[in-house]
Amino acid sequence: MSNDASVTSDLIQTLEDGKDGFTKGAEALEKDGEATLAATFRELSAERGDFSDELQKIAAGYGDHIKESGSVAAKVHRGWMAVKDAIAGSDPGGILDAAEQGEDHAVSEFEKALASDISPEFKSVVQRQLGNIRSAHNQVKALRDSRANG
Repeated sequence: MSNDASVTSDLIQTLEDGKDGFTKGAEALEKDGEATLAATFRELSAERGDFSDELQKIAAGYGDHIKESGSVAAKVHRGWMAVKDAIAGSDPGGILDAAEQGEDHAVSEFEKALASDISPEFKSVVQRQLGNIRSAHNQVKALRDSRANG
């Protein structure tokens, strides 16, 4: 497996974890009557799915088929989010806090990928996706902070 393929696999897992996390967050927010926040989380989930699909196509170009199982670290995060939901009763502030932590993880994984020895073509895709992930992180953080201060 080439280094591009290995990095692609890690990023797909990170993206699938984010997609699942945002979907679960949207469901909890919807139950809390937070339709606007739930819609934002659904949009972010869809974006992660699109990014994952794009990387799946790149992996197919290597002849690899990446399993979409999700990383161990993110499974821990999802478990933490479930505990946070139970403790906070799906409190929107708690969900936003958990999502922001998940976004910290995604940014870190994409930065780590960029520091790897990957092809220039792949690097440009990773840089573009990282830009969107940073924007999503900032959006989630701003929503969390406005709720904490509001």
